[in-house]
Amino acid sequence: MLELNEVLVAGADNTVSMMARERQLTCLTGGSVAVRSKLLLAMLGLVSVKSGFVSIDGEPLEPQTVDLFRGMMAYVPSELRAEGEVVVYEPPTVQDVFNLKHNREAAISNGLLTEEMKRTGAPDEKARLLAVAVLRKCPILLVDTPHTDSADYLRAFAAQGHIVVVSSDERSILDVADEIVEV
Repeated sequence: MLELNEVLVAGADNTVSMMARERQLTCLTGGSVAVRSKLLLAMLGLVSVKSGFVSIDGEPLEPQTVDLFRGMMAYVPSELRAEGEVVVYEPPTVQDVFNLKHNREAAISNGLLTEEMKRTGAPDEKARLLAVAVLRKCPILLVDTPHTDSADYLRAFAAQGHIVVVSSDERSILDVADEIVEV
């Protein structure tokens, strides 16, 4: 179980409490997109919380546990952004995605990635990011602003015994969510 207990992140007006369980799709909705993204990053220990705490199976996320927790999670950003100034945005290639250390260690072949991308139902860039995260086979999947065509795919992934937390205001995502958390 992934729990947020009265968590307040920068930019938020309200605290958020939730319990995301195995075999469930939990959707963070309402509020600003930026705050919802910060909540997902707080679950990864990449953004500090102003108050409250994040825990997995009752164990709080702390400097001593953050690496262990991150190893249990796969994160799908809303898009990959290059650091620094970018004149023209180019989506990452399959090779760019494979070059990331964690992805190289996951033993994901090009054929396997291509097949999983088709299953997601999302357009190419979103499909690639989601497929790589799913193929890492982590027990917890965090997805920031998934494509609407991936709603059933995410629901089916949760049903396989995973904890899935997404950030979305889209009706198709909300309709398949087991739990909706207003931010």
